[in-house]
This record gives sequence, structure tokens and C-alpha cells, in this order.
Amino acid sequence: MVISFFFDNEQIFGQKAEEFVLQWVTIVGGFALVLGVFSIVRVNARAVAMKSRDWPFKLMTVVSVFAMAVPAMLPVSKSSNGGKVLFSIIPESWGSLFGTGPNSIYDWLFNYLDSPMMETMFAMLAFFIASAAYRAFRARSADATLLLLTALLVMLWRVPMGEAFLRLFGDSVPDYINTFIMNGFNVAVQRGIIIGAALGAASMSLRIMLGIERTYMGKG
Repeated sequence: MVISFFFDNEQIFGQKAEEFVLQWVTIVGGFALVLGVFSIVRVNARAVAMKSRDWPFKLMTVVSVFAMAVPAMLPVSKSSNGGKVLFSIIPESWGSLFGTGPNSIYDWLFNYLDSPMMETMFAMLAFFIASAAYRAFRARSADATLLLLTALLVMLWRVPMGEAFLRLFGDSVPDYINTFIMNGFNVAVQRGIIIGAALGAASMSLRIMLGIERTYMGKG
């Protein structure tokens, strides 16, 4: 997939190799998702059975997985009159509750439980980021001072109250932060980190495929 950005893979391989690899990535990703769900249920169910530390939270994790997955995966077939009918044991009037459509169980759980909890988590995370930034970005040197000022500007820019405060110094200040800091310095650093992480992932993949790395099997 990296080579496809630099060469005409259709001429080199005789077909669009990138699309072929993407199809296999989708297939492998689907099996990996099933394996991940099985692993989460297995680990947490074992902790619940043994009543280990914080087992009520692990029980809620297992219940949440099934509550979100089972109603969404129940097959819905269309009847001859255009309505939706499930198995004969489920009344036809309940058909809209299953699947992932509007007003379904999945839709209700996502909109009224999952989304508010995610918003609460990220709202709390902002305070942890602020406290961590205060501890880590103390102005002990010129570099630390520059990092502290940049973090302060970004945190102010990300919230409506902070953006309104920055506009007191000029209406173009938030746009300046977005253009030069977020889409300039920030993107450049992120790309460098992503390139390094991609090279590390590629090297680790080669070590696993060649049998050099075996720690994932529980071996040193």
C-alpha cells in the first residue's frame, strides 16, 4: 500500500494491488474484531465468576457488549408487503426495535447512554489535560515556555469561551491559531510521529512473520 503511492501499481502488478490488499485488510479486520469481542467477554466473564476486584464494573462491560450487539445483529428480512419481519417468535410490531435503524434498541443505547458517557469522559479529560500540562510544561527553560504558551493557546482555542476570549485581541487570532499552529506545526509533528510509528509497526510485523518476535505467544 505504501508502494502504490509512488508507482503505478496497475502497470507493475497487472491489477490494482491496492484494492486487492484493502479487501484482505477488511476481511482480516472483521475476524480480528470478532476475536477482540470474544477476548473481552472471556476475560471479564472470568473476573465476574471469580468475583475479583471491581467485578461489578466488568459485569456491566459484558452486559453492555451483548446489549449493543445482539439487537443490532438480529437479521431483519423484508416481507412481501414491504414491512420488516423477524423470526416468528418476535411480533411484527417489534421489528423497528432491532437492527441499527432509527428508534431501534441500538440507536437508543447509542444516543442516550453511549454518547453522553463519552461526552462526560472527554469533559473530565480536559481537566486532567490541564493539570498534566501545568505539571509537565513548567517554564523552566525557553523550550518549556514555548511549549507552555502553545498548549495554553490550543486549549483556549478548543472551547467556545476561550475562543471568545481570544477574539478580544482580534477576530483573526483563532484563525491564526488554526492555520499556523494546528494545520502547520502540529500537522508537521504528527506526520513525523506517524512515519516513525509506521516504520516501527512494519519492522515489528516483519519480526513476527519471520518468527523472530514471539512475546505475543507468551514466550520471551
